[in-house]
Amino acid sequence: MFIPNLVSADSGGASSLASRIVIVEDEPDLRDAVAEYLGANGYDVATADNAAAMRGLVESENFHLAILDIAMPGEDGLSLGRWLRSQMSIGIIYATAAGTALDRVVGLELGADDYVVKPYELRELLARVRAVLRRVPRPGEPGAEARAPAGSPRHRVVAFGPWRADLDGRAVTGPGGAVLDLAKSEFDVLEAFLARANRLLSRATISEAIGLAEDSEASRAVDIRIMRLRKKIEADPANPKFLRTVRGEGYIFSLPDDNQ
Repeated sequence: MFIPNLVSADSGGASSLASRIVIVEDEPDLRDAVAEYLGANGYDVATADNAAAMRGLVESENFHLAILDIAMPGEDGLSLGRWLRSQMSIGIIYATAAGTALDRVVGLELGADDYVVKPYELRELLARVRAVLRRVPRPGEPGAEARAPAGSPRHRVVAFGPWRADLDGRAVTGPGGAVLDLAKSEFDVLEAFLARANRLLSRATISEAIGLAEDSEASRAVDIRIMRLRKKIEADPANPKFLRTVRGEGYIFSLPDDNQ
């Protein structure tokens, strides 16, 4: 069952520009508390008690961010998150039970933007929500699918090898203009490197740049995303030309000086 819960911090109702958030959580007390708190902080909030309800909601609604419980009866949050990403440009925060490190790593591998561990403080969740929303393009606005035409002088384009990365259009194209299939999480990592090319970046620095909490799970997620990115942009991922490892210190993305 879909449970609507549209609320706003303003007495006159939510602004049309407010970010839309959906909470998919089978614990009703937690679901209602999170919805009320985020609504009081100015967001348009909807709730659903399971994955099936969320799938039904997506038929007529669009969202900027989903907060998904991983362990739900029926379809779990990981599967639902994969499906949501195939339907729209959306930020995803997973909620996972304490001690289930494997779920957190898998969630980050699948492209989640962040995670929170239950029981979590609402203020912590709000901080993570704000951080993710700063990075997620809003449907129908600049930064989403509809952008200025390629070649616009406002676009930041970085060429490396056979690739051209449009940092504003969030797309990488290869020979002949073919678009490289990159997950949002992979593009986030690439953008962080291209903005800091030829500089040594620690895992902590990369985690901060892409909005992950600085801990051992985030470091593992960074390594996984870099491994996946190498498979797509390097001719020989085992001997990378661009995204190189500096043992014991971090990574560096090598670009010729004339590319910067």
